[in-house]
Amino acid sequence: MSRFRYMRMIPIVLFLAACLAGSLLAAQEKPSRPRITGIDHVRVYVSNLDKSREFYSNILGLLSADYRCSGPSRSCFAVRWAPKQHVELEQAPSSAPKNWLAEVAFTTENVPQMRRYLLAHGIKVGAISKGADYTEHFELRDPGGNPISFVGYPGLIPIDDPPPLHAVGERLIHAGFVVENLTAENHFYIDLLGFRLYWHGGFKDQDTDWYEIQVPDGDNWIEYMLNIPANADHKELGVQNHFSLGVKDVQAAAAQLRKNGLQTFDGPEIGRDGKNSLDAYDPDGTRIEVMEFTPAKPPCCHPYTAEHPKP
Repeated sequence: MSRFRYMRMIPIVLFLAACLAGSLLAAQEKPSRPRITGIDHVRVYVSNLDKSREFYSNILGLLSADYRCSGPSRSCFAVRWAPKQHVELEQAPSSAPKNWLAEVAFTTENVPQMRRYLLAHGIKVGAISKGADYTEHFELRDPGGNPISFVGYPGLIPIDDPPPLHAVGERLIHAGFVVENLTAENHFYIDLLGFRLYWHGGFKDQDTDWYEIQVPDGDNWIEYMLNIPANADHKELGVQNHFSLGVKDVQAAAAQLRKNGLQTFDGPEIGRDGKNSLDAYDPDGTRIEVMEFTPAKPPCCHPYTAEHPKP
């Protein structure tokens, strides 16, 4: 090779080397996904805070934890202290939303890193805020427009206390919401966030009306409520957009509900998922599913593919 041709190739080689180094550096700097360990809380809209407080306190037997909420339009009730889990109530806006399940929040071990991870994958996220209960969190919407958030407790070691004797549930185990595009939701939750299939099934063996995926580093799950008409009314959406409290014995939970003053609810009965459960409804029609941790019989349609939640 002549000296002239060699000199002409030097800039090209240097350019390619710079590109390769830049690609390797970008790959090294791309943040990894921190662990997602469970559901921290669910927030529901309510039309009357006082009336709903009475239901969640007296009927469900949850302890007030208003130190976890900010502002006069919210109220909080503890479900579990370690890991921390709670239900938030928020006064519904004057333009009543279609979905009264206002937020599902997931616990992660590193909130800033989770935010960087999502931003690196082109996901629009809110700023990190600090709560009065020493939490860090940020909010976003999934591909279906469902409001979610990620919450962390840096440096805080919660002390576990058993639920009160008149409490109906022992811990939050899942939340469900209407999903129109299964592929888009799975790309977000499974491909990006690492959720994994737990179970799916339908009213008929060949159908899929419910699609359940667990958090990657825990046993809580979310449930896609599929094949719901676009014109579903508030009552129907209250059934579909729901959350679930786990119990060891749903018959005992039913007896406690009656003792707490609620005489009318659905069940208990064993569902298509093989689990014994009952359904209660808050004053605005949001469904609270009280479900046993493990199935009473094999499910329809598809076997479970992950571990069941524990008390």
